Amino acid sequence: MARTSPTFRRRRLARRIRQLREASGLTQEAAAAGLDMSTSALSRKETGEVATSVHEVRSMMDLYDVYDPDLLDLARAAKQRGWWRAYGIEDRKYPDLETEASEVREFALAFIPGLFQTADYMRAVFRCGNPGCTDEFIENAVALRKARAERINGTDVPPLDYSAVIDESALRRPVGGAETMRRQLVQLVERAELPSVTVRVLPIGVGAHRGMESSFCLLRYPGDEPDVLYMEHVAGSSVTEKRHDVRRAEAVFDEIWTSALDTSASVDLIHRVAREM
Repeated sequence: MARTSPTFRRRRLARRIRQLREASGLTQEAAAAGLDMSTSALSRKETGEVATSVHEVRSMMDLYDVYDPDLLDLARAAKQRGWWRAYGIEDRKYPDLETEASEVREFALAFIPGLFQTADYMRAVFRCGNPGCTDEFIENAVALRKARAERINGTDVPPLDYSAVIDESALRRPVGGAETMRRQLVQLVERAELPSVTVRVLPIGVGAHRGMESSFCLLRYPGDEPDVLYMEHVAGSSVTEKRHDVRRAEAVFDEIWTSALDTSASVDLIHRVAREM
């Protein structure tokens, strides 16, 4: 399935319009005045916080004395509805970020990573995180997560380069019950054998570590797109591409990766935990 990310396009468009303004020699204040908008509004467009319309892009090209039809295409693409909405899901920030990523590094503290989950494990997770939701919502969310897994299971070319460190506690938490968890661990081993996937387990015996505060994902994109840090928390989720924050998360991930068992030892541990369920 061909998929595009409106967020990815918006971020690329934002960087390009900022570069065009800077190349024209105009300050943000002068450009905003020439475009008949506030400086803060132009700033949000140049950071990708809000979308820039095709009409606004045309006005910018006139003001900056340059014509680039690719910018118009980017502006149109940035307004498209996210592909995941076909599953009845309206607000899913992470699938949008993941869609055009070339590499993902994930640290999973409490759950098995989503792309490795069985359908029954997903249902248990979604019911826990969305109390009172309908069965239809659950099944749509499961279908969406299965569709995302196409990035690693060989049906997408090129596949997503996916590296995950899973805290051992996530292996031992019987989400959905013992039998569901046993099947989940078996599938986790199968996913670990995929050519574009690397799985490591961080054993409980490591003790305290720098990843104990939260799970997180680091996403890398082709070309000159900046890396992104994604984190979920009790009030929702946060996304940043600020280099300081991304580098800090990269340092934590590298430390966790080094402390974790290698893939062979990790698979042995997963098998052992499954037998103990």
